[in-house]
Amino acid sequence: MFKDLDPILHSQLRLAVMSLLIGVKEAEFTFIKEKTGSTAGNLSVQISKLKEARYVDVIKQFKDNYPQTICKITPAGVAAFETYVKALQTYLPR
Repeated sequence: MFKDLDPILHSQLRLAVMSLLIGVKEAEFTFIKEKTGSTAGNLSVQISKLKEARYVDVIKQFKDNYPQTICKITPAGVAAFETYVKALQTYLPR
């Protein structure tokens, strides 16, 4: 009846990051931080967990001599997010 929920995505901040990335495909760390209202440290830890799960790619580069971090959702991340949403729907009344 109820489907298992992916524990990686079942964290509020990780789910928020994935929800943002699913719509834009990639975003700068500062954009994600602003949209989620997270601290840089917490966001960094949660993005690392998403990266370890291969749900996001993290690209570190320089832009105008400043470090820039870009997060990009992977095909595995898209699939995991879609599966999570479908599993979550089994918890809703019909």
